[in-house]
Amino acid sequence: MNEINKEISKHSLIKSFAKQIRKDILRTALNAKENSSHFGGSLSTVEIISCIFSEYLDFYKNNENIGDRHRFILSKGHGCLAYYAALSELGFFEKNVLDTFEQNDSFLLGHPVINRKYGIEFSTGSLGMGLGLGIGLALSILKKKFDKKVFVLLGDGECNEGSVWEAAMFAPNRELYNLIAIIDHNKFQQTGSNEEIMDLKNLSNKWLSFGWNIVEVNGHDINELLDAFNKKFENTKPKLIIANTVKGKGFSFSEDNNEWHHRILTQKTYDDAIEELDK
Repeated sequence: MNEINKEISKHSLIKSFAKQIRKDILRTALNAKENSSHFGGSLSTVEIISCIFSEYLDFYKNNENIGDRHRFILSKGHGCLAYYAALSELGFFEKNVLDTFEQNDSFLLGHPVINRKYGIEFSTGSLGMGLGLGIGLALSILKKKFDKKVFVLLGDGECNEGSVWEAAMFAPNRELYNLIAIIDHNKFQQTGSNEEIMDLKNLSNKWLSFGWNIVEVNGHDINELLDAFNKKFENTKPKLIIANTVKGKGFSFSEDNNEWHHRILTQKTYDDAIEELDK
């Protein structure tokens, strides 16, 4: 198979993976019922997570060797529906386990709680903590001289937290070239738009001023995302990917509709969404 065909095949596989994740998100949200779920902010991350999990699968192949593999941290822990769906697709647990989300005795909670048996390596959800955790991992990996990366997925609303900026200042000073942060820039947070609540202004300029390499992409374009993940810089700075996304991506009723940040999915809405996804 020539290189062009390989790229087309890779793109198709990731696209199929992303479509299945959206179906799994719908299934999980429907069964959550009155517990509801963070629906919109999970959908905006689907292509990002699909690319990371498809391209860097070795971060789960060698669980016995904690350092010598790529690592993933979902800093915006409330977006866990996409994360759980990806883990299920990789076979860490049966698909019907998604139906237990937020139920008593389930390990699939509203924010990830560490459970390495099922692929959940870090407890996250207190916003602003994931990047600092990723910095510690990146430092450890470099000290052990492993050629591996740490991926940290943040929300744009999460960047309201001061701890994010403390971490953003620290990473370039330690030349953490193996650290890749991704911002899910869907322009909304729980109670409104970023502009209304805490205007982030120009994210690219902010992170650039802290000393990061910056790549800005369409966060739903698989080719752009893969190019961004693989882009090399001739320096030792960490990389930030600003992924411009649509909250609630994939369904006409939820796209750019912040009511679906945290809302109960009905059977009718579920059926309509499945029909729309399969068109």
